[in-house]
Amino acid sequence: MRNAVVIKSSKAGMTVILDPELPFGELLDAIGKKFSESARFWGSVQMTLTLEGRDLTAAQEFAIVDTITKNSQIEVLCLLDTDAERIERCEKALNDKLMELNSQTGQFYRGTLKRGDCLESEASIVIIGNVDHGARVTAKGNVIVLGELKGTVTAGVSGNPQAVVMALDMAPLQIRIGDMSSRFNERNKRLGRGPMIALAEADCHCYAVFKKVIPKQYVKFCLMPKKYW
Repeated sequence: MRNAVVIKSSKAGMTVILDPELPFGELLDAIGKKFSESARFWGSVQMTLTLEGRDLTAAQEFAIVDTITKNSQIEVLCLLDTDAERIERCEKALNDKLMELNSQTGQFYRGTLKRGDCLESEASIVIIGNVDHGARVTAKGNVIVLGELKGTVTAGVSGNPQAVVMALDMAPLQIRIGDMSSRFNERNKRLGRGPMIALAEADCHCYAVFKKVIPKQYVKFCLMPKKYW
């Protein structure tokens, strides 16, 4: 009998191979059992996660991550996405959004925002500098940080689900987009090297952060609906 869930580890993180035909509810049960039984082996670790073997919606991906964290001490830092068509859609969404930003009237701020500083914008804003831990940025449109993001950023405060947050170096305490939010980590650990962007997938109600790591690969971070804050 073929295993419904197969776990493989590498220096890059963890790959979970899923049965393509098992009903999703039964698959979640199998995932929970697998990680519960191996919880002592893995211990308390932070890992990237790749899901293979079947097509998944964003909501299903979130449910799998939630099941893993509930049945182990593993903290899933991100999902590595290798779906070429979805990556192409994300690239197009990113390019369209950046083109839109260039065509709109936005604001620019030059300098570093330090602890206690608060910057607000009625439109989109581009920060040429860093956003330190303890600093806050709020905008009705997009927030672009041409530096390191360590503080708290809220984009689309007027309820705009199409807003984005982008930084050249992403290590935020918290990101909010519209009515979605995620507290990434208390220690401002980098989510990865290089530019990263937080945006919404157009065909679902789950927000994600994408970073181009290598050709044909993105990193994804789920943001939680407001009711879970």
